[in-house]
Amino acid sequence: MTMAEQSGDLGRDMARVAVFAALLVVLGTVTIPMPGGVPVTAQTLGVMLAGAVLGPRLAPLSVVLVLLLAAVGLPVLSGGRGGLGVFLGPTAGYLIGWIAGAIVVGLIVRSGRPSWWRVGLGALVGGVLVVYLFGIPVQALVLGVDLWPTAVSSLVFLPGDLLKVVAATVLTVMLRRAYPRAFGTRDSAAAPASARAA
Repeated sequence: MTMAEQSGDLGRDMARVAVFAALLVVLGTVTIPMPGGVPVTAQTLGVMLAGAVLGPRLAPLSVVLVLLLAAVGLPVLSGGRGGLGVFLGPTAGYLIGWIAGAIVVGLIVRSGRPSWWRVGLGALVGGVLVVYLFGIPVQALVLGVDLWPTAVSSLVFLPGDLLKVVAATVLTVMLRRAYPRAFGTRDSAAAPASARAA
C-alpha cells in the first residue's frame, strides 16, 4: 500500500469517527430526566451503533472525542451538559463505560461473519451490560448509596436499553445492506454476501 493510499484510508477512518461522534451528540438531545441523577438518553444507542459499524479500533475514538468535547465545556452530553463536573457526578461511570462498551460491541460483531444475532449480542453485552458494570458502582459511590439498591433502581433503564439493542441491530443490518462501505474498506467486499447470510 502506498503512502497516498494509507493517507486516504486514515482520512476515511477519521471521517467515520467524526460522523459517529456527531451522531452521539445529536442523540444526546433525546433525554428523559430520572431520579438519581442519571437520565434516560439515546446516546447509548450511538455507542452500540459506533461499535457495530466502526469496530473495536475506531468506535472508542468516536466516544473519546465526544467526552473530550464535554471536558472542555461543550454541551455535547444528554440535556446539554458539559464541563469537567460531569466526570465527577453520578453519570461518570456510565460515560467511561461507553468507551469499554464500544470496544466490546465491536469485538463481538467483528468476531465472525456479521449477522443480526451477532450485532444484537454485541449491543446487549457491550452496550448494556458493560456500561452498567462501569456505571452502577460509580453512581452508588457518588450518591453514597449501597451497590445493591443502586443496581435494583437501575433496572428502570433496562426496557429502554433493550429497545435500543433492537434498534441498533435493525439499523446496523440495514446499513450493511444499503451502504457496506460505512463498515470500512476491508469489510466492503464481503458485505453483500454477509448481509444476505444474515
